[in-house]
Amino acid sequence: MADFDLIVIGAGPGGYVAAIRAAQLGQRVACVEKESMLGGTCLRVGCIPSKALLESSHLLEEALQGFGGRGIELSGVSLNLGQVMQHKNRVVQTLGGGIDALFKKNKINRLFGHAKLLGGGKVAVAGKEGPQEFSAKHILVATGSQPSTLPGIELDGNRIGTSTEALAFDEVPQHLVVIGAGYIGLEMGTVWRRFGAKVTVLEYLDRILPGMDGETAAEALKLFKKQGLEFRLGAKVTAARAQRGGCVVEIEGAEPLKCDRVLVSVGRRPNTAELGLDKAGVEVDARGFIKVTSDFTTSADGVYAIGDVIGGPMLAHKAEEEGIACVERLYSGYGHVNYAVIPGVVYTEPEIATVGYSEEQLKEQGTEYKKGVFPFMANGRSRASGHGEGMVKVLAHAQTDRILGVHIIGTNAGELIAEAAVAMEFGASSEDLARCCHAHPTLAEALKEAALAVEKRAIHF
Repeated sequence: MADFDLIVIGAGPGGYVAAIRAAQLGQRVACVEKESMLGGTCLRVGCIPSKALLESSHLLEEALQGFGGRGIELSGVSLNLGQVMQHKNRVVQTLGGGIDALFKKNKINRLFGHAKLLGGGKVAVAGKEGPQEFSAKHILVATGSQPSTLPGIELDGNRIGTSTEALAFDEVPQHLVVIGAGYIGLEMGTVWRRFGAKVTVLEYLDRILPGMDGETAAEALKLFKKQGLEFRLGAKVTAARAQRGGCVVEIEGAEPLKCDRVLVSVGRRPNTAELGLDKAGVEVDARGFIKVTSDFTTSADGVYAIGDVIGGPMLAHKAEEEGIACVERLYSGYGHVNYAVIPGVVYTEPEIATVGYSEEQLKEQGTEYKKGVFPFMANGRSRASGHGEGMVKVLAHAQTDRILGVHIIGTNAGELIAEAAVAMEFGASSEDLARCCHAHPTLAEALKEAALAVEKRAIHF
């Protein structure tokens, strides 16, 4: 008999959630993780620590600039970066310990070390206790991803680094250059701008937030510029290197840019090297992503893969959904992920959230649609809170009125998008959403009004 029913390789959001769900379904489960803390990149050096820094930096900026206009006078407000980092670390440690507790609660075996597939349902784990070998009926690869870089950029883990380094600077840079205007680059650039750094964002394309709805991204660019972020769009970075206590970034057709630190944020690549995939007969594509069928099956019998290693949106919640769907298909007969309704959020201020199709995608598909837009400046709760920037946009099918996409830029957009995702999951029309009673005064009323605006029936704008 095999040692386990399921061995999960990787304890990030996809892996640990899959392990827990499989254990709930009565399976004997082991999870291999080489890091001492469970939770993967997301918990250790990604989603969670970045949100802790974003929240702290937002509170600092509000105290320095926002409270005075509302009659709250403060003095002596200053940044204690050490305390900020301690708070971030406490959050990470607490949540990491929580996953440990969940593993114990669900009787999941933690295997510490680096896993390698041996074929035939066997996995070698190289850990502190030396190499060990385990077998399982099913093996699930959920090893996530790591930051990518560009030719000519010399990452040194200090002056020139990725988001990992940017989450732990020991002092505020005078000038930070961010290469890449995607989710991570904008979030971390915002953190350090609020803490006092001059921040220059370099983007190869002529827009920020590639892949996001164009109108929403353009509105975000205006607001970020107003906040003090500097952008150079259409900038091709050819080199970056540390030099004399600082950095030099070379840009094609422009003068070299000197700064204190460089954050390279140009996407992510799958963690599929040194897993023994070739030996086990697991096929990967030219970029290293594991090839899977619609039920997450790889080319090797009994081996499955989910999350960042199979491509698609590199989002923690997407990996979680895939992990649950995969094990439920294996052990209960049915599991499903609706890839058309996976939200994405940029946790700046204002937040930017999106779900479904953008206008550009609908036009490319030739899908006829209607659009409703409602600005937060016309929303009572938004104005009362002092944050009237942004808008809600609802896209609906021209004939059926079914909601095809929702895009929000504004305070708490990341929370508001959940209502849109639920509506789309159940096939709601814009009229369905518009006819739902929303409490007053709330930010969510802006979503109702945008749905009304699809048929030019908005009340307050």
